[in-house]
This record gives sequence, C-alpha cells and structure tokens, in this order.
Amino acid sequence: MIQINYDKCDLCGACVGVCPFDALELSEVRLSVINQNCTECNFCVEICPFEVLNNDGVPLPKLSERRKAQTVA
Repeated sequence: MIQINYDKCDLCGACVGVCPFDALELSEVRLSVINQNCTECNFCVEICPFEVLNNDGVPLPKLSERRKAQTVA
C-alpha cells in the first residue's frame, strides 16, 4: 500500500499527473490515495521529487537508480 509522508509533501501534484489509474487525489490542503484504484505500479513513488511516497513504509529506489542497476547487470 502506498503511504504518504505529509510532512514532506508540498502538494506539487507530480504524482497525480503520472498515475495512470487515478489513484491519487490532490486538494488544496492534502494528497490522498484512493486505495481501490491503486495497483502499486509505483510510478508515483518514482516521480516524487521530495520522496513523499513509499510502498509499505520502505522507500523504493528511484527509477534512475533501477535503470542504472539494470544496465550494469
């Protein structure tokens, strides 16, 4: 399940824009996950510039780090 660190979130909306499943909702004061829409694709986790989102409390590597690991392997 995607979790949100509200202390870090500046409500930029990058995560909302990248989610293909409309699983994130942004209001003027809060970001919310719509769990029934979330497939845990982690696009939102990867795109967040402030590392606000994580999956089950464990931050995932950034997409660039995963690509680098795949290139090396």
